[in-house]
Amino acid sequence: MIRVREEYNLTKEIKRLKSIRGYGTQLVSVYIPAGYSLAEEVARLRGEHSTSSNIKSKQTRNNVLGALDKIMQYLKLYREAPKNGMAIFAGNISTDPGKTDIELYSIEPPQPLKVNIYRCDSTFMLEPLDEMLTNKDTYVLVVLDGREATVAMLRGAHVQVIKKFRSMAHAKIRKGGQSANRYKRAIEESIDDYYKGVSDVINDEFMKNGFKEKGLIVGGPGPAKENFLKAKALNYQIKVLGTFDTGYTDETGLQELLDKAKELLKEQESAKERKTLERFIGEIANNGLAVYGYEKTRAALERKQASVLIVNEDLELHRVIYKCSACGQSLEKIEKGTSRTKSHTDGGSLEVVDDKDAIEGLLDLADANGTEVVFVSEDSSLGKEFMMGFQGVGALLRYK
Repeated sequence: MIRVREEYNLTKEIKRLKSIRGYGTQLVSVYIPAGYSLAEEVARLRGEHSTSSNIKSKQTRNNVLGALDKIMQYLKLYREAPKNGMAIFAGNISTDPGKTDIELYSIEPPQPLKVNIYRCDSTFMLEPLDEMLTNKDTYVLVVLDGREATVAMLRGAHVQVIKKFRSMAHAKIRKGGQSANRYKRAIEESIDDYYKGVSDVINDEFMKNGFKEKGLIVGGPGPAKENFLKAKALNYQIKVLGTFDTGYTDETGLQELLDKAKELLKEQESAKERKTLERFIGEIANNGLAVYGYEKTRAALERKQASVLIVNEDLELHRVIYKCSACGQSLEKIEKGTSRTKSHTDGGSLEVVDDKDAIEGLLDLADANGTEVVFVSEDSSLGKEFMMGFQGVGALLRYK
């Protein structure tokens, strides 16, 4: 699962990369999964370099070639791709069409990359990284029919197969002298054993994680998935979130299941956000177990009072230390965005001597104390209220 600090840093980097626009198709994105030969990747990029030399526009041609050169030089620093692979972005980021400023950005993703991609466009390709930030909770998946089943865990965008099953219930051959009823009972018992075996693996997965998974999503062709649930072999604490038709019961079926359950997963994430904000606003309204604003939230985390840290996902706060040129006095301020204080009361100018991400400091405290972190957006009315009325940062408390 993505740690909150990794999630926050990845969110910031994606946001920065999304803000970059190229003049024409001149921004290069490269995704390399772990285990993929870097020599083969460099050879492919050389081929793209040769092809790009035929681009008609001189400006676009030079920018693409410059980006490819920079990426190939960068890959020479590695013997092999990192354990989760790597995503590399390069291109001319200058906002002045007459100037060139080719920059390279590299990200080692928090989850394994499964794709090997090269793309040249007017924007960087960020979808594979974006997917790692959606559906951040953990779910158990199962796809099955009467003969086969695959159980898997979904963490972020990463699907890990836990176990595969094969049932021989429907492949039994009737033996001479065996009555039809006895044969039917034998098949039914065999099917029950098959469903119980699948349920046992699912139950064990939930139990070993303390039922922290958000729920179970079931898929498969035909009526087997409904019959599986009717068998009632699942632990009563497991919440079945939905069932979907899929054509397969293997890894392809798992991908089908994820595609069909996208809206359900989004709703689950939105429901958690809404529930957290409703509780927070209710506590504030009743002068209860909640605080808001950077300083009060930080103090609650330092005293280990906070049970849940709530942060707007677009909030930018910096802890800035200034030094006055006239009196030498140091001054610490919490600043929003990139704007910085320019003057001091005695007329001297203020020089920035330290500038740190204040949200990262809160996340470090939350991580050290085992405090849950919930990032919220401004997509809902509650999210907008949290940003506008409560400064975009707050905490639910264990005690006052």
